[in-house]
Amino acid sequence: MNFFLTIILDGLIQASWLFIVALGLTLVFGVLKILNIAHGSFYALGAYIAATAVTVVAARGLPPSVGFVAMLLSVALIASAVGLLLERGLLKMFYGRDEVVLLLVTYAVFLILEDVTKLIWGVNPIYATQPYELFGNLEFAGLYYVGYDLVLIPISAVVGFAIWFGLNRTVIGKIVLAVIHNEEMSVSMGVRVNRVYAIAFAFGVLLAALAGALTAPKISMQPGLSSDVIILSFAIVVIGGLGSVEGAAVGAILVGLARAASVHLMPQAELFMIYLIMAAVLMFRPEGLFKRETARRI
Repeated sequence: MNFFLTIILDGLIQASWLFIVALGLTLVFGVLKILNIAHGSFYALGAYIAATAVTVVAARGLPPSVGFVAMLLSVALIASAVGLLLERGLLKMFYGRDEVVLLLVTYAVFLILEDVTKLIWGVNPIYATQPYELFGNLEFAGLYYVGYDLVLIPISAVVGFAIWFGLNRTVIGKIVLAVIHNEEMSVSMGVRVNRVYAIAFAFGVLLAALAGALTAPKISMQPGLSSDVIILSFAIVVIGGLGSVEGAAVGAILVGLARAASVHLMPQAELFMIYLIMAAVLMFRPEGLFKRETARRI
């Protein structure tokens, strides 16, 4: 019994931060219709920025709780600024072009940010483990877990609910949904679509960077961090359906449980299991589990 519970808890912990990354990816695709390859780089950027903030706070002798708050605030400010700068300074010049062009542009951004992180933080692993001990160890049904890992689950649930609530229950969210469903009609009704694009992209970057910051105390930051995340993120949004918040949540849980089960039962098949789930879903639901039907324009 404890064995299966361990797999479930490990899977939910994995799913928690993957969900936040995939949420940003699906938000950007839903609004801007961009398959953003650079999304993994924003995750890595958030992790590096968070590690820097934690290191600076620790060097001044301040408690880990201050480091935890500092890493979240620094990531929110810097990631939002980078997102707005990239969207206003680069991506908006390619709106209306073929989707492949935008895909290549984001791939170029991905490569540039990879080198930027190497130039700033070097190629050696960086650790920022102080906040990882912030919540101590917790016992759950006879199992002992690091409290920080378990706290990630409710944090991701709160983030997911906030995004869902913001999109479906607020005026700004309804404007964003209007742009998603019919951009031309939204423009005719006076909606500033370019402003919606900028805000959505900045939020997408913020979510990726937030996930990076939350995982920073758990991992070592080193080159290649972004590649692994972008593969998993795309698998999640493909399983759940591009542009669906609910799909991102279910996709993240499926991928998290598959990874956890593979690690405990068959470590060599970890990536294979994810692709197997993705292939099985696409076989019966080519547009993903939660992709909404859209009316065909005449």
